[in-house]
Amino acid sequence: MKILVVDDEQAIRDALGRKLRREGYTVFLGGSGIEGLRTFHAERPDLVVLDIVMPEMDGLTVCQRIREVAETPIMMLSANAITEEDIVLGLNAGADEYLIKPIRLNEFVARIQALLRRSQMTSSESEFGYNDGYLRIDLQRRHVYVAGAKIHLTPTEFKLLIVLMENSGRVVTQKELLEQVWGPEYIDDIYYPRVYISQLRRKVEPDAANPTYILTEHRVGYRFEKQPNV
Repeated sequence: MKILVVDDEQAIRDALGRKLRREGYTVFLGGSGIEGLRTFHAERPDLVVLDIVMPEMDGLTVCQRIREVAETPIMMLSANAITEEDIVLGLNAGADEYLIKPIRLNEFVARIQALLRRSQMTSSESEFGYNDGYLRIDLQRRHVYVAGAKIHLTPTEFKLLIVLMENSGRVVTQKELLEQVWGPEYIDDIYYPRVYISQLRRKVEPDAANPTYILTEHRVGYRFEKQPNV
């Protein structure tokens, strides 16, 4: 597996690169957003790690540029505490994951591995897709269509939708979502499901403010409700 790490701080860039190489990954390093984007197009890595604050082109802009051509999993690095607003900005740019500096290397690798697992989910995890005429989920191709138009979901958003769909009619607790979608490394990140569910609703619901597919069970979790064919 190939991983691209883009960070303008050489010490951080080199430390992450060494750790990933020890774990068996092929690593490419970039010291700026522009250099990172060039390397991405040249090497087509399986995962990208992007610092947010960089000269010339920041990480969110690089993320948006990558999303225009690929669905490669992207992890953002931040020197500041992450708020829900920060996560929403990153999700809107196409990011899958955030990690706050200073980075604990073992946690970094665990989250890289979890993100790669989510991105490699195949249709073998479920025999059936979903199609009610408005929302169609093609598990074979990992495509989602809303009102006939293909929409873009990040690997994490896609996995979240599939877990909910496979448990349709049943409430999936926040803990279950964290374990099944993100992995046990994320069990304390209780704000993740709420933020990602909100983003997912904006993409698949006819009216995100009045959802019909992804319903909230207050203080418990979320439930996917299949709809009659239209």
